[in-house]
Amino acid sequence: MTDSLRSHPLQRMQRKEHIDAFGAGALIAFSALFGLNQVVIKVVNAGLQPVFSAGLRSLGAMVLIFLWLRLTRTKLEVQREVLPWGVLSGVLFSSEFILLFLALDITTVARTSVIFYTMPVWLSLMAHFAIAGERLTLRKCVGLSLAFTGVCIVFLNRNDGGQASLLGDVMAVSGAICWAGLALVARATPFSGVQPAMQMFWQLSVSSVILLGAACFLGPFIRDFQLIHGFGMAFQIIAIGAFGFLLWFWLLKIYPANSVASFSFLSPVFGVVFGWLLLGEAVGRSLWIALALISLGLVLINRAARR
Repeated sequence: MTDSLRSHPLQRMQRKEHIDAFGAGALIAFSALFGLNQVVIKVVNAGLQPVFSAGLRSLGAMVLIFLWLRLTRTKLEVQREVLPWGVLSGVLFSSEFILLFLALDITTVARTSVIFYTMPVWLSLMAHFAIAGERLTLRKCVGLSLAFTGVCIVFLNRNDGGQASLLGDVMAVSGAICWAGLALVARATPFSGVQPAMQMFWQLSVSSVILLGAACFLGPFIRDFQLIHGFGMAFQIIAIGAFGFLLWFWLLKIYPANSVASFSFLSPVFGVVFGWLLLGEAVGRSLWIALALISLGLVLINRAARR
């Protein structure tokens, strides 16, 4: 087999300075997938302990990523100087999902989604200081402000988001900060030189141990397990744990980190819509106002600079 055939598709993709049509389509689909995932987590939590569920997802997705690595004949090795960053990414990954799964267990999909997806704000601030060429411009600051305002409208309107939980809010925003830190490690450290599939394998390997270990201290593993919870776990393992996160890191290697992250402002909108359609959560006109602000913010953030 020739080297060109053996090369990973990622290696043939050139770095882009702004989001193009393909990137926009992929990121919108990614946002919809992860908006739906909030509903799936909420449903599965009724049958399984949240952290145990997160651990099973990491374990199952790790097996799928391992099979993919073997299929593509990728060596399962990481250079010594990269090892600490791989462990750190696994710890951040674990912390993010402990917080997210527990937040969804005690509050609604709408509230958790809009708070959790403030991640681009934290990542943009981190990238401004840590990643060369990704400094915040006035236009991007305005765009982020508009998008964040849209999220806040959904967040503050209790009629659209259901009953509030202070602990759930704190967990969701803490998970968002961990997610931003994870994205920064994937871009601004020696870990960025590792292929996305290997990045995910490391994170899933470390997190499966941490999450399943933490689950031992958080109550019974099984609540009221039904067939629908099994389908939900399969969706999380295949569509989210393996494909979804791999797509996320792949896009981070091609497009600017703050531009990629900005599209996740669409995920709370999808989360609220799916929560309304599938769980019967209340939705009002504030959702449409928020959607308009978020869309305008994305246009400003991703608009190519004039030459």
